[in-house]
Amino acid sequence: MTNAALHITEELSRIDKVFNKQRTASRSQPYPSYQERLDALNKIDKILMENMDAICAAVNADFGNRCPQETKLLDISQMTSAVAYHKKHLKKWMKPEKRHVGLNFFGAKNQVIPQPKGVVGVVSPWNYPLGLAFGPSIAALAAGNRVIVKMAANSQNLCRLLDKLVSAEFSDEQFAVIPGVRASEFTDRPWDHFVFTGSPNTGKTVMETASKYLTPVTLELGGKSPTIIAKDYDLRTAAERILWGKCVNSGQTCTAPDYLFLPRGKADEFIRYAQAVVSERYGSADSRDFTSIIDDKSFERIVHTVEDAAQQGARTIRLVSKGEPNAKDRKYPPTAVLDVTDNMLIMRDEIFGPLLPIKLYDTLDEVIEYINAGERPLGLYLFSNDKKTQEKVIYNTLSGGVCLNETLLHAAQHDMPFGGVGNSGMGHYHGKEGFLEFSKIRPVFQQARKSGVLMLAPPYGKRYEKLMNLVFKFRL
Repeated sequence: MTNAALHITEELSRIDKVFNKQRTASRSQPYPSYQERLDALNKIDKILMENMDAICAAVNADFGNRCPQETKLLDISQMTSAVAYHKKHLKKWMKPEKRHVGLNFFGAKNQVIPQPKGVVGVVSPWNYPLGLAFGPSIAALAAGNRVIVKMAANSQNLCRLLDKLVSAEFSDEQFAVIPGVRASEFTDRPWDHFVFTGSPNTGKTVMETASKYLTPVTLELGGKSPTIIAKDYDLRTAAERILWGKCVNSGQTCTAPDYLFLPRGKADEFIRYAQAVVSERYGSADSRDFTSIIDDKSFERIVHTVEDAAQQGARTIRLVSKGEPNAKDRKYPPTAVLDVTDNMLIMRDEIFGPLLPIKLYDTLDEVIEYINAGERPLGLYLFSNDKKTQEKVIYNTLSGGVCLNETLLHAAQHDMPFGGVGNSGMGHYHGKEGFLEFSKIRPVFQQARKSGVLMLAPPYGKRYEKLMNLVFKFRL
């Protein structure tokens, strides 16, 4: 047996052992105390705060180039603030909640108790490798669950580091990050809840596997998030905000603005602003501040996407003052693509890179019709200060989330749920909705000392008819 095969066998053996430990622990202690959950959150905070430089170095090694400032902003700070938010609200979320009791059950009591589901499996992608591994884990641990994380093959430097750091703070019975496990081996087991972040096609496979065990799933998938600049909005301001959302992490973001709707006649002006903004921020695609494309296959896919558009008549415009595609360092310069059609790859597939296709429109109705003809996206971005325009777009489309006059930031709010709809996913996490996602909201009915229901027991007769007439009359 080769060393690689032996390593895979060892990791498979480990995932089996850890899963069995967590399953046993979740059944023997199904409701961890507030203090135990708080301790888990504090341990995660300690891992993040004491190991920032090591985390940044590992992420940089996985990407080839991702500057530490971007990792601290996009991953670490989001997770430390998520921990703080959960700590602040956890005690309140854990409390049983009283519910209304109908008059025909007078004297009884109703309450719902959020109880942990058990063992939660998390499969995270490479693009936000810390945030998408720890984000759902924080919510699941706060809800009292046990958690095992499988990270992407492209994130194994970080995965090995997190395995070491998590193992030093947590027992295997509570939380583990396991390197080197194949997705099929990880997914195919009786989880109590499963979280997957990735492509819609893989999400379908995950859901099919989960159905064997009737495992509830949270799917965060993605898709083509449309961006609209309304006729009333300042183009320069829109360019500044849209190009931040498109260029951060080199566009490798599931909520990135995928394509842009511009009022007809505004393309040249927008391009001038976009070039000025991107050149000022990066100067060149070779800038250390500009993240590399994750691997050769992904870089080649972006090159092919641009070539396909150009061959079908699209115009490509570089948005940086200098720099060409660099296969060695996997740097692709931010590029606008005009005159696009739906036959082009760039308008059919999620881009996941620093390309911005632009479509022109005459009326908002045609924009809404175009968006609704496609799959429902994870994000929708509208730039308009007009209340009627905002309401028209929001109430005539459906997406996972919406940003008005900004991009991406709906996904950074801890007091709002984050999740897709249809092809862009199902379920939510972040904030209270995440706590509820990983909890079984268990109803508990407590009967009064004397049961009024027995007044309706057989033998049925006139008394029964009178009581039922009252029930129907007053809708008790």
